Amino acid sequence: MPEKKKLTYGEAGVSIDRGNEAIEMYKPLIKGTMRKEVLGGLGGFGSLFELDMGKYSKPVLVSGTDGVGTKLAVAHRMGKHDSIGIDCVAMCVNDILVSGAEPLFFLDYLAVGKLEPQQVTSIVAGVAEGCNQAGCALVGGETAEMPGFYRPGEYDVAGFAVGVVDKDKIIDGHEIKPGDVIVGLPSNGLHSNGFSLVRKIFFDVCKWNPDKYIAELGGTLGEELLKPTRIYVKLIKEILKEFSIKGMAHITGGGLIENPPRILPPGTHLEIDFNSWNVAPIFKILAESGGVETSEMMRTFNMGIGYTLILNAESGFELIKWLKDKGEEAYLIGRVVDGEPGVTLKGVK
Repeated sequence: MPEKKKLTYGEAGVSIDRGNEAIEMYKPLIKGTMRKEVLGGLGGFGSLFELDMGKYSKPVLVSGTDGVGTKLAVAHRMGKHDSIGIDCVAMCVNDILVSGAEPLFFLDYLAVGKLEPQQVTSIVAGVAEGCNQAGCALVGGETAEMPGFYRPGEYDVAGFAVGVVDKDKIIDGHEIKPGDVIVGLPSNGLHSNGFSLVRKIFFDVCKWNPDKYIAELGGTLGEELLKPTRIYVKLIKEILKEFSIKGMAHITGGGLIENPPRILPPGTHLEIDFNSWNVAPIFKILAESGGVETSEMMRTFNMGIGYTLILNAESGFELIKWLKDKGEEAYLIGRVVDGEPGVTLKGVK
């Protein structure tokens, strides 16, 4: 009988050597995110993080996980991968921040069709940058080469964040009452939501390419679409030192219609004035190009508001002035009224 060919993992499409090469390339990026609480180095089966018990009286861990969604398809199309990791971190840390939690550490999961060390390093560089912006450590992760499952050049990425907040300082919205106001912090454009509709409108209906220059955007379509999600951690930590915040919301999928009500107690309702902030050009272009009604835009995209805070009226005005003195934009976008949790939009034609 003829001798059977001796197959290897590499011939099946998985290269251990390329994986090791990628690890060596992005190790310095990971080390740059370390905090003093991280114990040990890279390469273990688990990551160790020593919680500073002197800093918290009743520490409560807060965790969150998310991905980037079909915004990845734009990155694949453009061959640009250095900002996607920021999006991944942002979607996780902004969520756990809503409870008042300080992000402590982050882990990522990256699945690729064919592991290209330079591409993987570019993605991890974005994750590391996001962790630096959030002040958390990138303590570990997983890179999986999956030939036949993802096409060469394609990948998916997800993240996992863990933070901590003192039990007595958890922000959960229970103190919100009629008469309070809602302050909105600007987004950095689309962030990481609604990209299935975005791609449908721009690439399928309009037949535009990512390199199309759009004067209203001051750059190309692709540059606008890949703007990374804004990370609010450091700014919110400063705010919490100065102001008593009753509730916060990260404006992601579902927009201002579905996200703020998630923190409202029974008997409270939000009225949001659509004319109270500057809607970025990208949203207007999307609506006009796709014939999308304002109500649909509002429940799909952030419409220029990426994060909201609820506090009493007097403090709300003080917060806006405080932020503007620091060079930060902020808008008084609505108020809390009697009613059941939900949102009424005012000023929508």
